[in-house]
Amino acid sequence: MAGMLIDAKGINTYYGASHILRGVDFQVGRGETIGLMGRNGMGKSTLLKSLMGLVKPRAGSVHIAGKDMTGRAPYEIAQLGIAYVPEGRGIFGNLSVVENLKMAARAGTRGQRDWTYERVLDTFPRLKERLGHGGQQLSGGEQQMLTIGRALMTNPDVLILDEATEGLAPLIAREIWRICGVIRETGISSVIVDKNWKHVTQITGRNVILVKGEVVFAGTSDELRSRPQLLEQYLGV
Repeated sequence: MAGMLIDAKGINTYYGASHILRGVDFQVGRGETIGLMGRNGMGKSTLLKSLMGLVKPRAGSVHIAGKDMTGRAPYEIAQLGIAYVPEGRGIFGNLSVVENLKMAARAGTRGQRDWTYERVLDTFPRLKERLGHGGQQLSGGEQQMLTIGRALMTNPDVLILDEATEGLAPLIAREIWRICGVIRETGISSVIVDKNWKHVTQITGRNVILVKGEVVFAGTSDELRSRPQLLEQYLGV
């Protein structure tokens, strides 16, 4: 499909004998912001890892920007404009904030350099105050900002954010949500995983809910908010 940046179909992923994803379809169009929801252990992170090539599906296909990338290496998928912020953040603790950011700098798939070092620091003023700090010296919230900033330095077409505000203080979480809104306004597609469905649906246009590795809901944020019984059943709210 034109404008389809991620098109995954029939994804079946296992960890050993454990069947985690069961025939999952998942698409991300250009400029879309999508929420991926579900309780713990329902397959959200496994789906993201399957898209990124960190886990190889046993069945199904993953097309990135129209190319079949099923089972390909993560770096090959990243080169097609997909930036991944994992649950554990994955910053380099022995490098400074400056080094973490500048080592990731490159043009995007269309030669775009919209996200420069200066723009990232303007977007994350807290990081500007800590440029010389090592990654391990930052708070959890600052590390999350650094990881998102580093992903933006690659000028991606899609930003995948796993557990956007997990374990963060409310003030820091609000800042992360603000930044997610800024990213949406720039036209970068996003996939956001977070337990706070109210915040997620304020930003996303479309949402997918996983239960035991299967898609049980795929629809707009307005649709999801209008179905409180579904929210209670599948998200426990």
